[in-house]
Amino acid sequence: MTILVSDNMRGAAFMSITMAGYVANDTVMKLLSEHLNLFQAMFLRGIFTSLLIAGFCLFKGVLIYRIPKGDRLTVILRLVGEIGGTVFYLMALFNMPIANATAILQALPLAVTLAGAIFMSEAVGWRRYLAIFSGFIGVLMVVRPGSDGFNEFSTFAIIAVVFIVIRDLSTRRLSTAVPSLFVSLLTSISVMSVGAILSLTEEWRPVSTSEIGLLILASLFIIFGYLFSIMAMRVGDISFSSPFRYTILIWAILLGFVVFGDIPDGWTIFGSLIIVGSGVYTFYRERRVHASGHANEQAKTAERT
Repeated sequence: MTILVSDNMRGAAFMSITMAGYVANDTVMKLLSEHLNLFQAMFLRGIFTSLLIAGFCLFKGVLIYRIPKGDRLTVILRLVGEIGGTVFYLMALFNMPIANATAILQALPLAVTLAGAIFMSEAVGWRRYLAIFSGFIGVLMVVRPGSDGFNEFSTFAIIAVVFIVIRDLSTRRLSTAVPSLFVSLLTSISVMSVGAILSLTEEWRPVSTSEIGLLILASLFIIFGYLFSIMAMRVGDISFSSPFRYTILIWAILLGFVVFGDIPDGWTIFGSLIIVGSGVYTFYRERRVHASGHANEQAKTAERT
């Protein structure tokens, strides 16, 4: 018997697999923190990741590409956002439970929506503003300023969100003529280069064969996440598959417990649920607003004809 799977369900499955790939990469990088310094690991992972992406670019014929003048500043801003997000998130990840760091990062869609309204004049109604506010309350519940568990590393995770917002808003402004794979290659090389420079401020530790294997594994996981994220965006409705990004919290809690023995407390779990609920509602409202706008455009077109 043949089981038919809709495009939306496949998109949701691809998004869930994407999140599993990302959190698996984070888990391996956190494991490496026991043996390697932060920027050393960031640099070495960047070597393997850049080589893998360069191979894909060569296969697609976009290994060498001249970026149009109008997109150059946007690409630079995107690189700044990616580098800052990577550095601050890894600093947080290396020093706090993976579920907590991941939960804070899930405020990203809410932050992007808010930044889009402020800096790009995108229409956002009171319901989505309320959802954004609720989501940030959830982040505060995870971070808990003033508690014993709050430290500078919690702040680093929040700073990472700010940088990733810059990255995502810059990505929106990129023209479709710029190949995504080439931008990914530039990003990987830039992160690798910054890791190489900053690693000079640390004492390098010896790298064993097993640690090289973990670095390659982390590179494969993050490439795996990249590929499935592209597949998720190209199958079904984005508004349907996007909320499944929050499955990353399930993976983070599961792997955090199995690999590191971390058990999230009640505040972290409750705050994560608020963040997820706010994000899902924001996706829902954006879908409704988009559908309403499209219907109005069709009605206006019908009146003209």
